[in-house]
Amino acid sequence: MNFYSKYLLVAFLAVAAACNYEFPESPVPEPSAGEADFSKMISIGSSITAGVMDGALYNRSQQNGFAVILARQMEQVGGGPFNVPDINAEVGFFSPGPGGISLGRLILQANPSTGMVLPNPIVPGNPITPFTGNKAELNNFGVNRITLATALIPETGNINQPNHPAFNPEYARFASNPGTSTLVGDAAAALANGGTFFTFWLGKNDVLGYALTGGANPSLLTSDADFAARYSLALGTMLQANPNAKGAVANIPNINALPYFSLVPWNAVPLSPGQVTLANGAYQGYNQGLDQALAGNLITEVERNLRRISFQAGANGFVMTDETLTDLSGLGLPSIRLSNADDRATLTLSQILGTTVGGNPLNIVGLTIPVGDEFVLIPSERNELAQKIDTFNGIIANAVQAQSDRLVLVDINQLFNEVIQGQVSAGGVALSPSIAPPNGAFSVDGVHPNGRASAFIANRFIEVINQKWGSTIPPANPNEYIGNDLPR
Repeated sequence: MNFYSKYLLVAFLAVAAACNYEFPESPVPEPSAGEADFSKMISIGSSITAGVMDGALYNRSQQNGFAVILARQMEQVGGGPFNVPDINAEVGFFSPGPGGISLGRLILQANPSTGMVLPNPIVPGNPITPFTGNKAELNNFGVNRITLATALIPETGNINQPNHPAFNPEYARFASNPGTSTLVGDAAAALANGGTFFTFWLGKNDVLGYALTGGANPSLLTSDADFAARYSLALGTMLQANPNAKGAVANIPNINALPYFSLVPWNAVPLSPGQVTLANGAYQGYNQGLDQALAGNLITEVERNLRRISFQAGANGFVMTDETLTDLSGLGLPSIRLSNADDRATLTLSQILGTTVGGNPLNIVGLTIPVGDEFVLIPSERNELAQKIDTFNGIIANAVQAQSDRLVLVDINQLFNEVIQGQVSAGGVALSPSIAPPNGAFSVDGVHPNGRASAFIANRFIEVINQKWGSTIPPANPNEYIGNDLPR
């Protein structure tokens, strides 16, 4: 029994319409580098810089990432080659699968039995293999899952310590000296070796990992002090590598708005009248215990009502844990409640919601078995993320302002918010904040932009670079780049 498949299609109904992002009307300015030099660009960042889409780095995604598109447009104003550490993978690596078979990138796939469309991995996937090209000629230093901390330490690429918490095989595959070099060090060396311009987009994963796991692991959220120190060190290393190079620095987008947190609705448990009777009976004692806790002044009436579990015929919230609730374990009452419209379920919940546990048909995840904290962002965690992103973006803005003669800020957070508000389009074709083809901005994983959205990101870089240094880099045409594939 899987409730989720009945509700995923709601993600395909959100299509943005309004537009304010159009190409310049003729005459088109003659391409010019202005006061900048784009002959050798170096890009450092995380998964979006690498070109991750659909949960994996694979050939098509890598060649349609924003950095590659940006470099392609810069060729028209004197930009040189932009070499990436080729992944040589048709479907990429998403995660390990059962029986040792790796799973590849996610695709939209129709269930032949139900007709519902679900993100599913291609089987088999491709293993992560070492880069065999010339490491000294690389321009793209984007790495999936990289944080500021892991970008600065050699353990991240140490192939001799694959069990180290910082080890990242996607950096190790092209590290200049695995176990000794760092991602920031490699990018800085490339910039020092004739580099003239760089893009810098680190910091996103200092909040994203915490968000994707439902805020269950506070250690994944970088402290303000650590972020400021590490950001200053990483950006300063790039600036010092070549005192003549200019750069464009991107900030952290609104993570709360990712489709990853909206594809599974909060009321994803449909029940028949007969099922309602059985389910409500299972929580009769729990609800009575809440009444006793209220009578004993252990909780307020507001909390009692929030925690009360009562189902009705039709769509219902799922039973979930909530660590912010008053601890009533002394009364034998768990900290659980029904999800509501203020909660955001993670996409990973789709894998377990409605499934049975231990072969017992009465043990149903989300109904009689509470959903764990790692699958839901509750309001307090969403607020914490928003505040953290604001703080980190303030640190980023100040760092750019301190070097305003050499750096320009690319406000990707604003761009994402414009997409959410339906204000972004090209040629009259909108970009919507969903995974639904053909207009959806996000790839099937609900986190990373797809190729078409990557072109919009490249254009935002181009826009601010042109304004800052008087260049006239031509914008890309996003409609020439593929979005998500249609369901199979």
